[in-house]
Amino acid sequence: MMMPQHCLSPVFGSSLWLVSIALMVQPLISSSADAYRKTASGGKGQGFMERTLILLDVNTRSPVKTVNENFLSLQLDPSIIKDGWLDFLSSKRLVTLARGLSPAYLRFGGKRTDFLQFHNLKNLAKTRGGPGPDYYLKNYEDDIVRSDIALDKQKGCKLANHPDIMLELQREKAAQTQLVLLKEQFSNIYSNITITARSLDKLYNFADCAGLHLIFGLNALHRNSDNSWNGSSALTLLKYSAGKKYNISWELGNEPNSYRSMVSHTLNSSQLAQDYSHLRTLLQSVRYYSRASLYGPNIGRPRKNAILLLDGFMKNAGSAVDAVTWQHYYIDGRVAKVADFMKTRLLDTLREQITKVLEVVKTHAPEKKVWLGGVGPAWAGGTNNLSDTYAAGFLWLNTLGMSAMEGIDVVIRHSFFDYGYNHLVDQNFNPLPDYWLSLLFKRLVGPRVLAVHVAGLQRKPRPGRVIRDKLRIYAHCTSFQNHNYVRGSITIYIINLHRSRKKIKLAGTLRNKTVHQYLLQPAGSEGLQARSVQLNGEPLVMVDDETFPDLKPRTLRPGRMIALPPMAIGFYVIKNVNAYACRR
Repeated sequence: MMMPQHCLSPVFGSSLWLVSIALMVQPLISSSADAYRKTASGGKGQGFMERTLILLDVNTRSPVKTVNENFLSLQLDPSIIKDGWLDFLSSKRLVTLARGLSPAYLRFGGKRTDFLQFHNLKNLAKTRGGPGPDYYLKNYEDDIVRSDIALDKQKGCKLANHPDIMLELQREKAAQTQLVLLKEQFSNIYSNITITARSLDKLYNFADCAGLHLIFGLNALHRNSDNSWNGSSALTLLKYSAGKKYNISWELGNEPNSYRSMVSHTLNSSQLAQDYSHLRTLLQSVRYYSRASLYGPNIGRPRKNAILLLDGFMKNAGSAVDAVTWQHYYIDGRVAKVADFMKTRLLDTLREQITKVLEVVKTHAPEKKVWLGGVGPAWAGGTNNLSDTYAAGFLWLNTLGMSAMEGIDVVIRHSFFDYGYNHLVDQNFNPLPDYWLSLLFKRLVGPRVLAVHVAGLQRKPRPGRVIRDKLRIYAHCTSFQNHNYVRGSITIYIINLHRSRKKIKLAGTLRNKTVHQYLLQPAGSEGLQARSVQLNGEPLVMVDDETFPDLKPRTLRPGRMIALPPMAIGFYVIKNVNAYACRR
């Protein structure tokens, strides 16, 4: 039976306040009713806060929500064609890292979706051009051709070991191209991109080798003179993919509510609905894709115009899509500061956006699944040494927890690997902090979401000293794919944004159980802006291109309190709970 949802309301004047809260709906956060209140300032108050005891229990009878097995999914931007990195997706290291996050969807889409054209040509490598006519570039292009030929000789999954000099030249080329891409991002004026048959083959090979299901975004701005969608390029791509028997799902366009800022014409909800109906007809005309999934409409942040567009679309073409998609980015990457990533008001904006989207979808198609089809810490390409550091992990994990509790079926992270600074893997093929966080989530967190009970001790605050709570707790059944834990185990993950340690005692059904702790903290001297992390005090580094480090837990004996350091993230697997909600 579902636990009732309550606002957090401390009873001041008594020493104990108790709240039962449906986990992730509003976990220990929030408006004035949800406030976690400051004690008087000064050393004494801070010391009291550090000693505050949080009591935690979980409802083990039934899940409050069940999300997709591919809940945490990934995105690649079409810019990967322009900067040349698509040619390196066959790298053993990249495939290994992507495989670590499977099962998942791989969305090939973004701002440049609507400037993408497909040409059924085998290889443009020798005429593709680059940043200049330098001798090194000619050699680089010849190396790409030789690499393609070597891959063609392989059967099944095609993997490559690229020479260091080849990777160095690619990074040099990509660095020059990135300046162009970022300029386009800031100006909102984009150039066309061509995807060839060979490029599509490489993209699909990457997804297939990594165990990811490819979702391909089609160009919605290829229009006829009467402003109807021109599906000729899309049909050519569909027929080529069908001939290859590529198992692909489809989208049309990206953030249609923002087209006015990029091109001269706009799309209203009626035209958008007609476009999706047209695409559904095209899919049915290609026998191999007659039952393929179609997702959309990929509206941007759900403000007034986007919500009106979504409402009209759902009214006229909601039945055409298999899941409703929308996107959310938290901060303008051009002005973001590290302190912004710790603001609880920023974390809470997601729940407000989710509520708006769900209200529209439930009005027209209450059984339709809703996906967060693109999410990242910052727009405008992100911020170097910020959105690619440990600090961004608070936003990312809170996004996963809050989305799951609200019933968002899939969350697609922008991005796995490409230009900008929102990615999980950098251009040296090294995992960034959000990658390791995602890997732990995949290994430990299952799709069944559980509610919690929380209680704590608190002193009456000084009048007017109100802050939103900075301790966020979420719980799921432990992933059934993790054979280190028997069914019935529970995984709790916690974000501590306080600048003091928090002590948490497991109570009720969780009392006196053995706990495995996976504590993530920054590694090195950069603190919150570190680009590497440690797990239980040990730095996380790939052993080699095909081998992950051993993610060893620290065992907490039964009855021992969880002590979560300041500004830390922890996953805790409660063993031998035999939770009824997690046994089946």
